[in-house]
Amino acid sequence: MDQSLEGDGRPCLDTLDMPLGKRVRLRRLLYGRGLRNGTLLVLPIDQGLEHGPIDFFSNPPSQSPDFQWRLALEGNYNAVACHYGLARKYMDKYAGEVPLLLKLNGKTNIPSDGDAFSPLTGSVEDAVALGADAVGYTLYVGSPKQDEDFLQFQMIREECDKYNMPLVVWSYPRGSAIEEKGGRDSLYAVDYAARVALELGAD
Repeated sequence: MDQSLEGDGRPCLDTLDMPLGKRVRLRRLLYGRGLRNGTLLVLPIDQGLEHGPIDFFSNPPSQSPDFQWRLALEGNYNAVACHYGLARKYMDKYAGEVPLLLKLNGKTNIPSDGDAFSPLTGSVEDAVALGADAVGYTLYVGSPKQDEDFLQFQMIREECDKYNMPLVVWSYPRGSAIEEKGGRDSLYAVDYAARVALELGAD
């Protein structure tokens, strides 16, 4: 049996070739909370930016960041994912209780997904200063702005390597070219987007 794999076939953190700082942060994320078995369950609380206020209409109290952080704590999530503003204002209250995955880019849902691109809203230095255990990046594979996205991602990956910061990637197939090849929910598109994230350096 391959000693680098857990009993369920997943890679074993201790045998992966990565810097100590990254391994320490990943250990806190994967084994410090939640199921504590290497599964990463993240509560995304970036929806206020990504989707707008409509997400909170059916449950008005849920728009409160305190409500969202309490949900992460009581629901035993491994981490919360949010942008800089929420983390700076609210993370202090929950520091050491719920790990932070700082989202480094984002967009509103006002522009068309056909030209999807998420500009930077934070930096790896911000994540270090806030005590984050990882950063998150949204990548749009197939978008007309894919080249710009790849270059922006490269800059973030290099910063992550410098600070030994784990990099989580949400890789979404988007754009008319994707729609012409089966649509963004097709196996082709989803598999390709996941492979692109791996190829570009997602942890």
